[in-house]
Amino acid sequence: MDEQALLGLNPNADADFRQRALAYFEQLKISQDAWQVCAEALAQSIYSDDHIKFFCFQVLEHQIKFKYSELTEVQQQLIRETLITWLQAQMLNPQPEKTFIRNKAAQVFALLFVTEYLTKWPKFFFDILSVVDLNPRGVDMYLRILMAVDAELVDRDVVHTSEASYYFALTFEARRNTLLKDTMREQCIPSLVESWYQILQNYQYNNSELTCQCLEVVGAYVSWIDLSLIANERFINMLLGHMSVEVLREEACDCLFEIVNKGMDPIDKTKLVESLCQVLQSAGLFSIDQEDDVDFLARFSKLVNGMGQALIASWTKLIKNGDMKSAQDALQAIEAKVALMLQLLIHEDDDISSNIIGFCYDYLHILKQLSALSDQQKANVEAIMLAVMKKLTYDEEYNFENEGEDEAMFVEYRKQLKLLLDRLAQVSPELLLASVRRVFNTTLQNWQTTRFMEVEVAIRLLYMLAEALPVSHGAHFSGDVTKATALQDMMRTLVTSGVSAYQHTSVTLEFFETVVRYEKFFAVEPQHIPTVLMAFLDHRGLRHTSPKVRSRTAYLFSRFVKSLNKQMNPFIEDVLNRIQDLLELSPPENGYQALLSSDDQLFIYETAGVLIVNSEYSAERKQVLMRNLLTPLMEKFKVLLEKLMMAQDEDRQMALADCLNHAVGFASRTSKAFSNKQTVKQCGCSEVYLDCLQTFLPALSCPLQKEVLRSGVRTFLHRMIICLEEEVLPFIPSASEHMLKDCEAKDLQEFIPLINQITAKFKTQVSPFLQQMFMPLLHAIFEVLLLPAEENDQSAALEKQMLRRSYFAFLQTVTGSGMSEVIANQGKKKKKSVLFTVIKKTVDYPDKKKKKNCFIILSKKKELWGKQKKKKKFVAATNQKKIIEYGIKKKKKRGKDGPVKKTDFVYKKKKKKNFLAPLKQKNDLADAQ
Repeated sequence: MDEQALLGLNPNADADFRQRALAYFEQLKISQDAWQVCAEALAQSIYSDDHIKFFCFQVLEHQIKFKYSELTEVQQQLIRETLITWLQAQMLNPQPEKTFIRNKAAQVFALLFVTEYLTKWPKFFFDILSVVDLNPRGVDMYLRILMAVDAELVDRDVVHTSEASYYFALTFEARRNTLLKDTMREQCIPSLVESWYQILQNYQYNNSELTCQCLEVVGAYVSWIDLSLIANERFINMLLGHMSVEVLREEACDCLFEIVNKGMDPIDKTKLVESLCQVLQSAGLFSIDQEDDVDFLARFSKLVNGMGQALIASWTKLIKNGDMKSAQDALQAIEAKVALMLQLLIHEDDDISSNIIGFCYDYLHILKQLSALSDQQKANVEAIMLAVMKKLTYDEEYNFENEGEDEAMFVEYRKQLKLLLDRLAQVSPELLLASVRRVFNTTLQNWQTTRFMEVEVAIRLLYMLAEALPVSHGAHFSGDVTKATALQDMMRTLVTSGVSAYQHTSVTLEFFETVVRYEKFFAVEPQHIPTVLMAFLDHRGLRHTSPKVRSRTAYLFSRFVKSLNKQMNPFIEDVLNRIQDLLELSPPENGYQALLSSDDQLFIYETAGVLIVNSEYSAERKQVLMRNLLTPLMEKFKVLLEKLMMAQDEDRQMALADCLNHAVGFASRTSKAFSNKQTVKQCGCSEVYLDCLQTFLPALSCPLQKEVLRSGVRTFLHRMIICLEEEVLPFIPSASEHMLKDCEAKDLQEFIPLINQITAKFKTQVSPFLQQMFMPLLHAIFEVLLLPAEENDQSAALEKQMLRRSYFAFLQTVTGSGMSEVIANQGKKKKKSVLFTVIKKTVDYPDKKKKKNCFIILSKKKELWGKQKKKKKFVAATNQKKIIEYGIKKKKKRGKDGPVKKTDFVYKKKKKKNFLAPLKQKNDLADAQ
C-alpha cells in the first residue's frame, strides 16, 4: 500500500496528508483487487498502527457492502478465511486490539453474516464459537459480533436517496431480516443461548466486563427469540443473583426489563411479572429507603415502570377479551405495585422519578375508566397528586440567570409532571382543584416568610389548572359555580396579596404568566386592573433588575392589554405617559444600556398602538395620540440618517443603520393595531403614516448599509399597502426605482414580493406602473443571475435559485391578476424572450415549485397572445404518471393560407416541452401536485 498516503490516517497528521489518505481510500474502493491487499495485511498482522488496521477493515466493509456479488467463489472464501484468521490471532496477541478496531471488525463480521448466512455460511456462529471457545478475548469478540448482528437485523437504518428507493430497500431488508431471524431460530438460537449461559456462569465472579456484555446481548435478543429459552428457572435465578452484585446489577436490571417487555399472552405475562416481583421483593430490592446508589435505582425504576406497564397492557387486553376474572387479578397485581411506584416517584433524584412516570400515567388512565374508585384508589390518587406538587418544586441549585443542561433537563421533567397533573384532572377534577386551592392559600398567606420555590410552585399550580381543567375560550369564571368560585378566589388572592413584590425572578415571572393566562378574571373583577398594570409598569415588571424578566414582561404586557382592550379606556393616557421612556429610540452614541432591547420595544410600541386604536376617543384625539407616539421616531430618524451619510467608520455606520431600521420597525409595529373594524382612515391616522413614509423613503437613496435600510423600509411598505391602501400608490414608483439600483440577489428576492403584493391588491390600478418598471426589474434580475460565481459557493447558488423562483412567482402574479397586457405590451422581441424563459424552465429545471409556476403562466397563453380562432386541445396531466396529452390542429402555413399566426411561436416551443417536462428523470412521476 501507499505508505505516504497511510501517514494521513493519523489524527495528528496535517491537512494535506489527511486529504491524500482520503483520496487513497476512494481509490482503493473502486479498485478491483485492493481489498485483497487489506485482507492480507489483516490476516498476517503486517501493520501495527491502529489507524491502518481500522482503514483495512473499512476497505473490506465497503467491498462486502457494495461489491461482494462481483467476487468469485475463491475470493469470497478468502474474505471468510481472513476474518477467521484475524479472530484466531486475537487470542494469541500480547495485547488486545483497541475497542474501536474490535467494534469495526464486529461490524464487518455482521455484514458478512447477513450476506452469506442463508447461502454459503450456515455455520457462521458455530465456526466462531469453535474458534473463541471460552477464551476471554475471543468471548469479547463473539459478544460484539452478536450485538452487531442484532443491529443489522433489528436496528438497521437504510441509507436512501429517494422515497421510492427507500421503500424498496426497506421492504427488501425487512423480508431478508425476517428470513434471517426465522432461520436462526430454527438452526442456532438454542446453541447461542446455551453459550450465553456458559459465559455468564464462567465469568460472573471474575470478569464483570464480559458478564455485563453478555447480559446486554441477552437483553437485545430476547425481544425476538423464544422467551422460554431465557425466562426459565436457571436463567432467572442467575439474573436475580446478579441483582445483588454491585458491578452487575445495573445490566441485570436492564436484562430483566427486556424480558418483561417481551410481547406475550396477557395471563402468562401477569404470572411472569408477579413471579419476578415476589423474588425481587424477597431479596429486599423493594426497600428503596435503604438504597443509596442512585445509578442502580434509576435502572431499577425503569424495571418497575416496565413491570407496571406490562401489567396494565395485560389488564387492557383482558378487559377487551371479556376475561373479567383474569383482568381483576391483573388489577390487583397493579394495585400492589402502587406503593413502590410512589416511593420512586417522590424520590429526590429526578432521573429515578422520571423513569416511573409512564407507569403512573397509565395507572391513572385505568382509574379514569373505572365506574367508581375504592377508598384505597382515592388515596392513591391523592398521594400521586401530592408527589407531583412536591416534585414540581425547583431545587436550590437551579441557575435562573444562566440556564444550562441540568436546568433544561428539569424543564423537560416538569413537562412530564404536567402531563400527570392533566391526567389527575381527568380522574378527579374536584380533588385536584381542592388540593391546589389548599396549597395555594396556605402558601400565599405567608409568602413573605416562605421559600421562593414553594411560592413559585403554588402560583405555577394555579397556572397549570387552566389547561388541566379546560374550558371553551378561557371562560374559567362562568359555568361550573364551584370551579369558577375557587379560581376567582385564588386569582383575587394572587393580585391582592402583594406576592408580585417577591424578590425572586421565578416568582415574578410566574405571577405575570398567571395573570395573563386568566385575563378573563379582570372582566369579572375589573377593579384589580390598576393593581396589575402598576406591577407591569414598575420595578416588578418592565423596570425589573433582571433583563430576562423585563423581556418576558414586555411580551406579556402586550398580551394583557390586547385581551382587555375594552376595559383599558380609563387608563390609556396614564399608561402611555408611564411607558414614554421605554419608547425612546436609543442611538449608539448614548453610551448607556437601555432597559429594553429593540425586540422588546416592538411589543411596547404595539401595545401603545393597541391602546390608541381601540380607545373610545374621537378620530381627532386618536390622531393626536398617534402623532405624539410617532413624531419622536421621525425626528430621530432624520437626524440619524444625516449622521449615517457623514459617518466614516464602518462599525458606526452599521450601528446607525441598525438604529434607523429599529425606528422603521417600531412605526411598522404600531400599525398592527388596526383591523377591518378599526382602519387607519376611520381612526384618522392616515396623515401620520403618510408622514412616516415621506420620512423613511429617503433612506432608500443612502449609499451606505443599503441592505439593512432597504429591508426595514420594504417591511414598512408592506404594512402600509395593507393599512393605507390606495394612498400608498404615489410613493411606490420612486421607492421601486431606488430599490432597483445596485441591488443584489437577496435585495431582489425581498423586493419582488412587494411588487407581487401591489399587483395582487390593486390589479389594473397599477397597470401603467407595472408596464413601466417591468423590463427594468427583469434586467436587474438577469444581471444578477448572469454574474459569475465560484463553483463551490453554495450560498451564492442558493440565492440565485431563490431569485429564479421569485422571478417566476412574479410572472405568475402578473398573469394571474389579469394583467397579461403588461407582458404583451412590452414589444414583440421582449415578449418572446420572457415567454422563452418560461417555456425553457418547464423542462430544464428540477425545482418543482418553479416548474409548477411556469405551467400556470403558460396556461394564460390566450391572454398573452389573443383569442384563437381555432380551438387548440391542451390537457395538462394533474397526475404526472399520465404523460401530458397535447394536440394541436395543423397550423396555417405561409402563402396560400396566409401568414404564420402569433401562436406558432408558443406552440412550436411549448409543444415539445410539454411532452418532455414530465419525462425528465429528475421529476417524480408519483407527485401529482
